Amino acid sequence: MTIDERKVNSTLTNVIQNVVLENREKLSISGVLDVLSFDDQIVILETELGLLTVKGEDLRINKLSLDTSDVIIDGNISNLSYSEKDVHEKSGGFLNKIFK
Repeated sequence: MTIDERKVNSTLTNVIQNVVLENREKLSISGVLDVLSFDDQIVILETELGLLTVKGEDLRINKLSLDTSDVIIDGNISNLSYSEKDVHEKSGGFLNKIFK
């Protein structure tokens, strides 16, 4: 999916996602559907606009609220990247594994 197609998709579905990075140490993300994987160097999130991979050092999930779709990650953040994935496909994420 190209960037233009993604813009059209997000306008049609009224999806708004905010990604705010403060001083490369605090990352606030809205529109999070699930946490697929995390450790102190990488966090993989399923969002309404695709998979978001956060890389860095000493990463910690400071706040996780799937009710409000908000996540706050603290640490030394060095990379943010989106990848394509059909977000309607549930992959049995981290929280689904815990609450089985």
